[in-house]
Amino acid sequence: MKIFFTGGTGFVGSYWVPRLAEEGHEITVLTRSRRGPSGRPEVRFLQGDPLRPGEWQKEAAGHEAVINLAGSSIFTRWTRRARRMIRDSRIEATRHVVEALSREDASCRVLLSASAVGYYGGREDDLILDEDGPAGNDFLAELARDWEAEALKAETSSVRVAIVRLGIVLGRNGGALQQMAPIFRKCLGSPLGSGDQWLPWIHEDDFYRMGRFALETDGLSGPFNATAPHPARNREFSKTLASVVHRPLLPSVPGFLIRTVLGEFGDVLLKGQRAVPKRFSEHGFRFGFPELQPALEDLLG
Repeated sequence: MKIFFTGGTGFVGSYWVPRLAEEGHEITVLTRSRRGPSGRPEVRFLQGDPLRPGEWQKEAAGHEAVINLAGSSIFTRWTRRARRMIRDSRIEATRHVVEALSREDASCRVLLSASAVGYYGGREDDLILDEDGPAGNDFLAELARDWEAEALKAETSSVRVAIVRLGIVLGRNGGALQQMAPIFRKCLGSPLGSGDQWLPWIHEDDFYRMGRFALETDGLSGPFNATAPHPARNREFSKTLASVVHRPLLPSVPGFLIRTVLGEFGDVLLKGQRAVPKRFSEHGFRFGFPELQPALEDLLG
């Protein structure tokens, strides 16, 4: 399959692209910076900015599938500028991808587009949230709703659209675990706030296989929670991580301190979503890492 990839140089994309290439797919990775050859004949880099229309859209239209994972990190203090970048990097990029797929010469059959479990809003309850769960009304929830709405516009061009609502992706070379593990190894790890908030996580290999499953399985469309079947409370996650790296766990960091340091983003860490992958499970997807401890042991060795 010829696949066009936005977000292919980020944490998740850098894991996906070589895996897809190993399986025989031809990948074109859109990147803002000029890059030389990838070193793999199946992978080439195309310079272009997904936040702006351009010649890259013609290239995208000529691929059988598009994987749209573009989006700047939310793990920062949310200044007005940061909020604008978080939003534009998702909404504008997706809008321009969909514009490319609406071209008369487009041959794309499927769009796999990212979203987030933030769709359900930051919650402090134990409600189990499958894909039919109620949407939230905070910044990330509104962002996810608008993000998904842009992607679904591709359906008017007869493109099958599968949306993966991401939880916290646990991986070896980036993301939340790369920031957390060094802190825990220095004996500074602790739960955040009450520790009762739910943390919907997913091993990077399971997320990759989920994406490939959605990409290759005809008939799969709409939203899918890309999370492990057993989300963990923050307290449980912290305790398990400390155990895996063989370090003690400190008492919880007070919630008011997190909000003082991180502002509005602090609320994201102090709330969560008990999101479960109902639709992936119903379609027969088999998890390699359904439980937290084996996932962390695999990633941290």
